[in-house]
Amino acid sequence: MIRNATLNDLDALVALENRCFDIDRLSRRSFRHLLTRGHAATIIDEMDGVIAGYATVLFNMGTSLARLYSIAVDREFRGKGVAQQLVEAAELSALDGDCVILRLEVRSDNSASLSLFRRLGYRQFGHYDDYYEDHMDALRFEKELVPHLELDRARVPYYRQTLEFTCGPASLMMAMRSLDPSIEYDRAQEIEIWRESTTVFMTAGHGGCGPHGLALAAHARGFSVDLYLSEAGALFIDSVRSAEKKAVMTLVQQGFEKQVEKAGIPVHYQRLSLAEMRDYFEQGAIPVVLISSYRIYKEKFPHWVVVTGFDERYVYVHDSFVDEEKGKSETDCINMPILQKDFERMARYGKSGLRAAIVLSQPPVERDGVRS
Repeated sequence: MIRNATLNDLDALVALENRCFDIDRLSRRSFRHLLTRGHAATIIDEMDGVIAGYATVLFNMGTSLARLYSIAVDREFRGKGVAQQLVEAAELSALDGDCVILRLEVRSDNSASLSLFRRLGYRQFGHYDDYYEDHMDALRFEKELVPHLELDRARVPYYRQTLEFTCGPASLMMAMRSLDPSIEYDRAQEIEIWRESTTVFMTAGHGGCGPHGLALAAHARGFSVDLYLSEAGALFIDSVRSAEKKAVMTLVQQGFEKQVEKAGIPVHYQRLSLAEMRDYFEQGAIPVVLISSYRIYKEKFPHWVVVTGFDERYVYVHDSFVDEEKGKSETDCINMPILQKDFERMARYGKSGLRAAIVLSQPPVERDGVRS
C-alpha cells in the first residue's frame, strides 16, 4: 500500500534509514521536520503493516520544481518493484503540487538506481564532484512530468554565488558566458563586478548591485546592453534611515546614471513585459531580472536571477543562491520553472514595485563599414 507518512511512522522511518545507509543518513530531527514543517511529502510503501520503503519529495517554494530528496528500500523487499512504485508515487505527488519537473541526485557508483531512473525516463543533466560524505560523485537527473510542453531554453552554464550579496554579479556572469563560452567563471571576477556595481555605503544600502552598475559592468566587458527600469531616481534607499547616507547613495546613483549615458547604454523607463523578454530571448539575448525573494525564500530582499528559457506556461531561471539551510542543492536552482503569472508578481521589488531588467546580447559585428 502506498500512502503518505505521518508522525506515527517516525520510529520506523529512522530505523529503516539506519538499516539502508551507513553515511549521509537523515536524522530523526530531519524526519520530524519533513513530516511537520518541511515543504515536503514523504511517501511510504507498506506491506502487511511493515514499511518496505519510503521516498521524500521536496517542493521548491515559488517555483514548479520538485526534488526527490531521498529514497530507500529495505533490503528484504528489494527486487520486488518497490523502488519503481515509490518513484511513480513521487511523480504523482509532484504533479499534485503543481510541479512539472522532478529532479534528483544519484551516487555515481549506484548502478541499480542509475538503471532504474534511466529506465523511467530521467535524463542526466549535471555532475557533482565530491558530493557525498565518502567523497563519491553524484549525477543529476530530471524528468519533465508534463512532456508536451515545448521548451525554448538557452544553454546557460550555472555559477553559484560565493557571497550572500553577489547574486547580481553571478547572474551577470552566467548571462555573459552563455553568449561567450570563452569567459571563465572565478570568484575574483564575481567580486570585481560587485565592486563596480554596488551602491553600498558605510554598511547602509542593500549591499547588492544596482541595475545601472550591472549594465555598466556588462558594457565594459564588450556586451551590448539594454536597461529597463520602471522608475527613475535613486533606488533601494527606502530601508535606509539616515538622511546623510541616503544623500550619499543618491549621489552614487546619479554617478552611475551619468556613466550609463556616457557609455550610450539605452535606458527604457518602462516595464519589460514577458512578451518583450521572450522576443529578446528568441533573438539570442539573455535577460537578467530583479525579483523580490519573498515568494521563494520568505525574506524581503532584492535578488537577481538570469532567465534561461520559456514555454507556454513557465519562465525558467537560474538562481545563483543555494539555500543549504533549507536542504537545497544546485539541482534545485538550475532552470527553475516559474509560472508566468507568478514570475510577473515576483519581478518587482519594494513599496514602489520597482521593476528592473538588464538584457545582454552580442555586440553588432561590423563588416565593410556596415554594422549588423
